[in-house]
Amino acid sequence: MKVYGVMGWKNSGKTSLMERLVSEITGRGFSVSTVKHVHHDVDLDQPGKDTFRHRAAGAREVVLASADRLAILVEHRGPEPELPAVLARLAPVDLVLVEGYKRDAHPKVEVWRAETGQPLIQPGDPLVRAVATDAALSLPVPVLDLNDTQAVADFILREVGLV
Repeated sequence: MKVYGVMGWKNSGKTSLMERLVSEITGRGFSVSTVKHVHHDVDLDQPGKDTFRHRAAGAREVVLASADRLAILVEHRGPEPELPAVLARLAPVDLVLVEGYKRDAHPKVEVWRAETGQPLIQPGDPLVRAVATDAALSLPVPVLDLNDTQAVADFILREVGLV
């Protein structure tokens, strides 16, 4: 599987770009999965529900299966899983887009907007291959228009060898 990251500071527009990229790239006929890294505790389950009760009883994995979707809740009860372990659980697709995981060793597009008040990450990270922004910047890597989803998708697909 090809893996490409979209990263940047909080409120820079990462999730909006991810959403548009998934739509654009799947619209071109490629299969896409996503991984989203979060820095806070997450629980998609609800106390009292059957699956919550299964997990509370000690089940390591609980699968919710319906006609429309399948969800696997995994209790890893240890340190946060590293990206390679997460990727190993995915079914094969043409491209996995990763939101977050700033410091992991995969190529990335940095999403940067001046109004976040944060510095660019790109100058210190050689794995940031381009910056998607709404600002005029001069950088040693390509500067992509954050609002031109097609151009960002073209860049990523070229980078991973899918076009």
